[in-house]
Amino acid sequence: MTSLAYKGAALFEQAGLNECFHKGDRVAVKCHMGVWGTTHYLRPFLIRVICDKIKEYGGQPFVTDTTTVNFTPFDSRVLAQDYLFTAAAHGFTQESMGCPIVIADGEAGLDDIKIEIPNPVYTKYAYGARGIVEADAMIVVSHFKGHPLGVFGGAIKNVGIGCQSKRGKMMVHLTTHPKYGLNKEIFVFSGEACAGLQGCPWGSEVAKACGDNCPTGAVKVLEDHMEWDRSLCNGCFGHLVFPLACGVWSIPDEWLKMLPITMAETASGIVNHMGRERVGFVNFAIDMSPWCDCVDWADRSLVPDLGVFASKDMAAVDLAVLDMSMKTLGTHGSVSEELHAMEEGKEKFTICGGLIGSISQWIQANVVRELGMGSTDYELIEGETYSDYRKCWFPRNSPERPLGQYLKKAWAGVEVVPPEGFEYLPELRIPYEELAKRANKREK
Repeated sequence: MTSLAYKGAALFEQAGLNECFHKGDRVAVKCHMGVWGTTHYLRPFLIRVICDKIKEYGGQPFVTDTTTVNFTPFDSRVLAQDYLFTAAAHGFTQESMGCPIVIADGEAGLDDIKIEIPNPVYTKYAYGARGIVEADAMIVVSHFKGHPLGVFGGAIKNVGIGCQSKRGKMMVHLTTHPKYGLNKEIFVFSGEACAGLQGCPWGSEVAKACGDNCPTGAVKVLEDHMEWDRSLCNGCFGHLVFPLACGVWSIPDEWLKMLPITMAETASGIVNHMGRERVGFVNFAIDMSPWCDCVDWADRSLVPDLGVFASKDMAAVDLAVLDMSMKTLGTHGSVSEELHAMEEGKEKFTICGGLIGSISQWIQANVVRELGMGSTDYELIEGETYSDYRKCWFPRNSPERPLGQYLKKAWAGVEVVPPEGFEYLPELRIPYEELAKRANKREK
């Protein structure tokens, strides 16, 4: 009966993640601190215990993430100052983590280092956030869940997308690709589908924001339609959110199928740059909503919580969760049930995790293996919780001085219990049997 947080701490040691850094090293603790309004990001204490373990082994941790490229209405991480504001609202502060909070790609998300990807499948470079890739080591703590573009988001996605600057994210999303670029003909634009300033179902202010949200001036919302200048578009995604809902743009399947490949390649490039021996991974497979923590809503978990997984191999740690999810029945009332993926043996994330149900959940790990940055062969070892339960106690509590001893001094000379005792009615005003009867009776 050990808390989820201390299971993570125990696995940190059992997986040898303390070997990823030396005493005095600056260790990036990469996580996702949530977007404004969402609730399924990892709880701050799950990250705190990892930071404490790093300090216990002599490392100097800092909790980190990067700004986002998406200029969406619910996004609160476009600028570093906004992300720090959001992180604090979600409980991630220097005080709560016991170490600094760093937005690693700078205020506007352009502080990066161009990193060559060895032997690429498709993508030549990554743009690693400087604050992360210049650290001595990294522990990647991921919330495993579905993802509309990657099918799932785990360790690989947390590095391939989350450790990159805005440039890197735009590159992964193929924004300037000669065929798949967001300003190319493959993205069909139907400006007449927009009801314009006068007819927008969300109101004229939202319609105006659809145009004003474009930082390059490529999108304009007029009285009864929308216009888009492809030559000005740099693919920042700011033009896709509300217009997608209105049918102004379509997302091509071919584009979606490329993204798990590119994010796995950039993850491989970043890990190769930092050194495989310097990066460790912890996956919390809990609250596995079909979409990621970048949206301001969450759905019922696709499968029941699977627990905590840790490894020095990002392909293996993600595959372990995927394999276990296939051995597990889906959650009733979730998208697993809606899309007929409840049974054991079903690829839950292939079917439920993306915008379309035809992208394989195995692609990310296979690309990482192809690039020599991970293995799809692994041994799943069931970890052990701490045999010494004192490791899980509140730090000020100990057998030598339990917390009652602090109360002993504080209560000295204080009337804690009134002399006449606490007051109660002599009998229940409503008999127990009547209360039980009322509770079990449902009015029509």
